[in-house]
Amino acid sequence: MKYQVTITETLSRTINVDAPSANIAKEHVRSLYREDEIVLDSSDFCYFDVDVCIEEVHPFYQSKSEDFTLYYGDCLEVLPLLKEKVDVVFADPPYFLSNGGISVQSGKIVSVNKGEWDKGIPVDEMHAFNMKWIGLCRDILSDNGTIWVSGTYHNIFSVANALTSLGFKILNVITWAKTNPPPNISCRYFTYSTEFIIWARKMAKVPHYYNYELMKHINGDKQMTDVWRLPAIAPWEKTCGKHPTQKPLSLMSRIILASTKQGDKVLDPFCGSGTTGIAANLLERNFVGIERECEYIEMSQRRRQEIDNPLIADNYRTRIKDFDFVSH
Repeated sequence: MKYQVTITETLSRTINVDAPSANIAKEHVRSLYREDEIVLDSSDFCYFDVDVCIEEVHPFYQSKSEDFTLYYGDCLEVLPLLKEKVDVVFADPPYFLSNGGISVQSGKIVSVNKGEWDKGIPVDEMHAFNMKWIGLCRDILSDNGTIWVSGTYHNIFSVANALTSLGFKILNVITWAKTNPPPNISCRYFTYSTEFIIWARKMAKVPHYYNYELMKHINGDKQMTDVWRLPAIAPWEKTCGKHPTQKPLSLMSRIILASTKQGDKVLDPFCGSGTTGIAANLLERNFVGIERECEYIEMSQRRRQEIDNPLIADNYRTRIKDFDFVSH
């Protein structure tokens, strides 16, 4: 992004002047200053401030077909600059869980710390953050659009309250039951095996899109419930690198199939490794993603370039069960 930075400086120095009056003393000092007899330097600063505003925003990357656009930056700064409306928002915001805990991954004990962006903050700060980014997403969402937000008990109640406060109508709270969760190494409580995904529409009285028949068909011609039994991330989804909170393509594909039509535009304000965009493009939807970590936005770009190879794209489709019910 291109920023315009305004620097405000105030300098102050005291000198002694012999003069018959205050006005003459002022004029004498002004003349000395104009003639460079008085030179102020950094030691004379009494006030210094910097004001930054975004002058313009350009995509970090855009696919050749223009169906996948990435912006590098903080979503709180980028979202107000986006002009086109989107049909659906999916957000996997920070859960603020990185506080020195441990877990098990591939049979090894590992730290749960994911990065500075996920470090714990006070509850009131977390809620203010959720109110801010959800409000900005609401501004860019079409009136008949919907939003999906994932979380655990650590942040999901704040998200639900923020959505309600901002005028959204909550439609469902999906329970994603992972079929391959990591074990609980403490053996002192039940194993964590679920995450929650709130689905809400922007306007309480404006109808939203729901692909009911397809969801029913995927579920063996029975109404699909709000409990989805899907696997966590698989090794074949990490060919371009690893992200600590990467969502599986099977989950994102179902969300996109349920709530969008071909050609719709999907926004992810915390796009991480770009899974939302990969699923969207595999299903012939358009994607806009925002990511503030350079490592991950570069990973998103590599993943999108990878599926420019039709053999790789088709291989991904064959690995995701819900694609069996979609014609291409």
